[in-house]
Amino acid sequence: MSFWAVSRGLTPPSKVAPMLNPNQRQFLEDEMRYREKLKLVARGDAMDEVYVRKQETVDDPLELDRHDSFYQTTKSLLVLFQIMGVMPIHRNPPVKNLPRTGYSWGSKQVMWAIFIYSCQTTVVVLVLRERVKKFVTSPDKRFDEAIYNVIFISLLFTNFLLPVASWRHGPQVAIFKNMWTNYQYKFFKTTGSPIVFPNLYPLTWSLCIFSWVLSIAINLSQYFLQPDFRLWYTFAYYPIIAMLNCFCSLWYINCNAFGTASRALSDALQTTIRGEKPAQKLTEYRHLWVDLSHMMQQLGRAYSNMYGMYCLVIFFTTIIATYGSISEIMDHGATYKEVGLFVIVFYCMGLLYIICNEAHYASRKVGLDFQTKLLNINLTSVDAATQKEVEMLLVAINKNPPIMNLDGYANINRELITTNISFMATYLVVLLQFKITEQRRTNSQAA
Repeated sequence: MSFWAVSRGLTPPSKVAPMLNPNQRQFLEDEMRYREKLKLVARGDAMDEVYVRKQETVDDPLELDRHDSFYQTTKSLLVLFQIMGVMPIHRNPPVKNLPRTGYSWGSKQVMWAIFIYSCQTTVVVLVLRERVKKFVTSPDKRFDEAIYNVIFISLLFTNFLLPVASWRHGPQVAIFKNMWTNYQYKFFKTTGSPIVFPNLYPLTWSLCIFSWVLSIAINLSQYFLQPDFRLWYTFAYYPIIAMLNCFCSLWYINCNAFGTASRALSDALQTTIRGEKPAQKLTEYRHLWVDLSHMMQQLGRAYSNMYGMYCLVIFFTTIIATYGSISEIMDHGATYKEVGLFVIVFYCMGLLYIICNEAHYASRKVGLDFQTKLLNINLTSVDAATQKEVEMLLVAINKNPPIMNLDGYANINRELITTNISFMATYLVVLLQFKITEQRRTNSQAA
């Protein structure tokens, strides 16, 4: 194009600047700064004005442990998962070039999980056989009792999915834990201050206790509200309901930790902007933010199957329980049995609301709130290098949105709540239409 323009006496067009992603721009900036540094060294000048990104080094495992406050404050929930056999990850010895958290199929934690799972599965199979037998041999039961059987039989099947949904993703969970460990030490080396998680230690202990107390309360309420729900049935449902509660607690804790880390990073960035030569630190802050965004994505990737099963159980159970309670009220009026079905509905929708709402707040704190603070910076009061670093940080936020995604299956945010409610309403309308049509046919035959 330039040759064609010159041969005809015209002005050649200007070069089109290539569009680079954050990693390419980072590499280009580092190369340019490194060349400038070599020129200064050749002339014998000082190099204080040139900032070159630090090379990655192998961190001391003892230092990693000393600054891993997230692991220390949430250790109770991880130990509870090990005792329940849900996620048998383990802490490696402090050896260099060895990740602090690991997962091995031959570890003692996995052997214990297999033992607990075998005992639990034995009880689940016994209860499942009893429930299926009663469901098949009692066709004259009331409709609400049949709905109860369908719901609690479906809950028992979640036990058989545990090895596939949870254990198989153990290496991904270990990667997520190691990302938290490395991030906290990197944050300390960059900002000079650690990430503080206030009230996280008592909150984790409270959620561990509350998860089991709520499980016991729900199962005992069903025992008193259902005449055919025997007491020994509850021993099959205690660990299943507690596992669902613990996974909800795990999601809540991690989302709060993401918000705390983002707030600490933004505070450190504001302090750095007010100091001298802030461009020397903004590149490291950009790396910290990208690492935080990748951790949010890794959380959904590590627990994708477990939370995917979680959402399916909630969706199915809520539809069946709501339809059963409304149908029974239409047939026989409101009784205490319908109260039990409504308890199940509110419990499932409460779990879904907590997961989606916390994911929404975490994404907003890491993404929109952090971006808003960057846009509020007065760029006219800083030098050109700082302006360029702020622009590159905004580009990094735009190219790496902090989205909680279940490994491509679904985005976890408030939109998932409204989507589920709209689907549930559609299915309920269709089922109730069949119910009303059947009622009219029965009344006409009786008349």
